[in-house]
Amino acid sequence: MDTNNRNFFIVIALSVLILTLWQVFYMNPRVEAQREAARVEQERQEAAKPANPNPANPANPDVPGTPPVAGVPGAENRDEALAATARVKIDTPRLSGSINLTGARLDDLVLKDYRETVQPNSPQIRLLNPADLTDGYYVEAGYAGASGGPALPGRDAVWKVEGEPVLTQSNPVTLSWDNGAGLVFNRKVSVDSEYMFTFADTVTNNGAEPVAISPYGRTTRFGTPHVQGIYVLHEGLIGVTGTEGLQEIDYSDLKETKQITPGKSSDGWLGITDKYWAVALVPPAGQPFQPRYSYFDDVRERYQADYLTDAVTVAPGASANVEARFFAGAKQVAVVDGYEKNLNIRQFDLLIDWGWFYFITKPMFYLMDWLFRVLGNFGLAILATTVVVKAIFFPLANKSYKSMANMKKVQPAMLEIREKYADDRMKQQQAMMELYKKEKINPLAGCWPVLVQIPVFFALYKVLYVTIEMRHAPFFGWIQDLAAPDPTSVFNLFGLLPFAVPAFLMIGVWPLVMGVTMFLQMRMNPTPPDPTQAMIFTWMPVIFTFMLATFPAGLVIYWAWNNTLSIIQQGVIMKRQGAKIELWDNLAALFKRKAKAPAE
Repeated sequence: MDTNNRNFFIVIALSVLILTLWQVFYMNPRVEAQREAARVEQERQEAAKPANPNPANPANPDVPGTPPVAGVPGAENRDEALAATARVKIDTPRLSGSINLTGARLDDLVLKDYRETVQPNSPQIRLLNPADLTDGYYVEAGYAGASGGPALPGRDAVWKVEGEPVLTQSNPVTLSWDNGAGLVFNRKVSVDSEYMFTFADTVTNNGAEPVAISPYGRTTRFGTPHVQGIYVLHEGLIGVTGTEGLQEIDYSDLKETKQITPGKSSDGWLGITDKYWAVALVPPAGQPFQPRYSYFDDVRERYQADYLTDAVTVAPGASANVEARFFAGAKQVAVVDGYEKNLNIRQFDLLIDWGWFYFITKPMFYLMDWLFRVLGNFGLAILATTVVVKAIFFPLANKSYKSMANMKKVQPAMLEIREKYADDRMKQQQAMMELYKKEKINPLAGCWPVLVQIPVFFALYKVLYVTIEMRHAPFFGWIQDLAAPDPTSVFNLFGLLPFAVPAFLMIGVWPLVMGVTMFLQMRMNPTPPDPTQAMIFTWMPVIFTFMLATFPAGLVIYWAWNNTLSIIQQGVIMKRQGAKIELWDNLAALFKRKAKAPAE
């Protein structure tokens, strides 16, 4: 195989690799997730299982004294569930909802800044829901004690509120609960300007005996939520504790193992994450605690992340202070990074799934975010980011295109060598290598632009897919969400014809633009003499057009713009090197062949 063919097949192999990775890590998991969602829905429609015969601690059997969760859903709708108990209202610039005074549970939280769709009147995102609902999801803090010990505030404990029952950014609320036997719990609940709640408890022992109590925190989610089912994104239970560091646990894996108990820790966090939202428990720093991730299917299917700290002894006539924090909100990069820095939460930035290319992905986001603040549009920021990346890799691309131009200049000499040593492959290769050495040509240089583009492509894809800043970010015209595929399709004339197009035929304007630019870029080079190579050369832009049509629009815009810049760059360099630009000849030859085809 000569060098030109080898280079060509290297590029083909890389393209096939991208297609394979897309199929294995995106399409296959997506189909599997849809099957799993259908299975879960079928299970939910079945009759509820009998109640657990052991009512002691069905919710948390390994943590003595923790209160059980509710049984079968009892409320028909959200309003009914909220009206069933007394509540403390939550009203901040970014949050609304309420705290359930029964159990002092945070189980009603709405994110004011985010809606379910791009439509301005679509419902706001409801992150937390009462346990009586099918999709119950809540956070709570409490205490566990020894069997037979004094009563502690549990699920049915009704806390009292002092003063105005409204929690705002500037107005904390104070709750209290008395066990009637000397133990008094006073809880100050506060929330900052973003999504961090603080439960600051003072436990007073008015009895005659010392009392040992173990604070705990937990977040519980009922049912298996729908997930994107894509390998590049983790949705499920997550945490950074102890020596294990980051742990990402899928719902399906936890359902099989039932429970995962890492080693004890004295710092870190744990919780449950969605694509854009998360609930994270932040235990008190410096106090040893036992983290745990659990799946339960007694009475109701649910997932739980919890921690239990070492016992705190409260002497007679003394008090103990216990503090816990809970993050519940949108995974904004600046907000999450700010909590890591200001509250000293270890690796809290990993709440956002930056992936294996962390060292590329996060800097790329910072660059795009800065450009967004300058330009005012994330689509323009993507275009500007492409220019910056091109500038960074300009020396490499410049050298590559020069080598390719030189390769074109020596084409006659290469053809002469092939004809001279047509029957001796060894001498042909030796003569080729001597020619490359004499002309200072690197035959592999043409592959470098493709190799460099692949990690940048995946890093940008990660930024577009996982960061909430890109969610519902508009470009211009019909692109109202850069994180979603182009909504138009050529098969219904981009919406002019009144019928819906199947998903696999959603080939929008920007995928077509990308395909055209890729076609033109490939036609900058001579058409391969081999018929098989020529066919692949012709059909590759079509394959990529269909493949990238399902990618986020922002990524397709990046690829189209990158191709355009590459065409300009390659054309300028080839002209300076005196090499012939094959584009117009290739296009003319293509149309000539088509014109002659009927006559044949």
